[in-house]
Amino acid sequence: MRAVLDALRSPAFRAVFMLAAIVAAIWAVIGNWDEVSAALSRLDWWIVVLSLVVSIIFVILTMLAWRVILNDAGEPVGKGPARRIFYVSQVAKYLPGGVWNFVAAAEMGADYNISRRRSVTVLLMSMAVSVVTGLALAAIAIVFGPSGTSAYWWVLLVLPVLAIILYPPVLNRLIDKGLALIKRDRLERPFTGKAITVAALFSTASWIIAGLQVFLILTGLGNEARIDTYILTVGGYALAWVVGFLVFFIPAGVGVRELALGATLAGLVPGGDVVVVVLLSRILFTVADLLLGLGASFQMRRDARSIT
Repeated sequence: MRAVLDALRSPAFRAVFMLAAIVAAIWAVIGNWDEVSAALSRLDWWIVVLSLVVSIIFVILTMLAWRVILNDAGEPVGKGPARRIFYVSQVAKYLPGGVWNFVAAAEMGADYNISRRRSVTVLLMSMAVSVVTGLALAAIAIVFGPSGTSAYWWVLLVLPVLAIILYPPVLNRLIDKGLALIKRDRLERPFTGKAITVAALFSTASWIIAGLQVFLILTGLGNEARIDTYILTVGGYALAWVVGFLVFFIPAGVGVRELALGATLAGLVPGGDVVVVVLLSRILFTVADLLLGLGASFQMRRDARSIT
């Protein structure tokens, strides 16, 4: 067993693993290239570029939320190592299985003296914050969006429940019980209210930015730019991400998120535009993951050469 673990942690295996993840992410783009090129032809180039920039900002904000939680759970990790661990591990989510980004984060974190238990727990915790804030924004969008759903005001009652889940005494107790259930030791230190609040703010900002990306594509196709439409794109994308996260066995929630986002936008925009929006949105987020992941990977190699 020890020999197997050593092989899995070898530089050669890591290189092959990263290459496979990059290929899987690239395939997610070129696998629908005919539809993507047709979608791009309907948009001004500057809208595509701006949407990609917004997609990159979304990934950066999710990294910042994760880093706040990571540093709250143990010894602080520098900005450079944090960026490399997060951006590179995110590319692994495009591999089949739904767990490879956890494996990548744990193994890369170990290179920086971060325990694998801490890496996995922190990544789960950051996703939990994303889920809670995403559901909160989705609930708000249902009530205040353009579909005339204000009769569903009772959906807002879920917000206090979500807030209780992130309340540190409740949250830490749930985490301790979860770790005990899988027979693992507690974290180095419990999460603080300040860290959870800051992470939640970064996460909320990331959903607002993600909604902006969808909104840019949607209006770029000629649909009317309205504030209630923007609210719906924010909540719709957040809800789509949560649904994709819950269907963890599908790489990066591909297909599931598109269905959820498409259902949210249905009736608001023409059917043909819905297909273009959901497809191009996913492709741009994938390209953002690739650019940041490759950039972080090259930086790691450069640092390794400078040390030797």
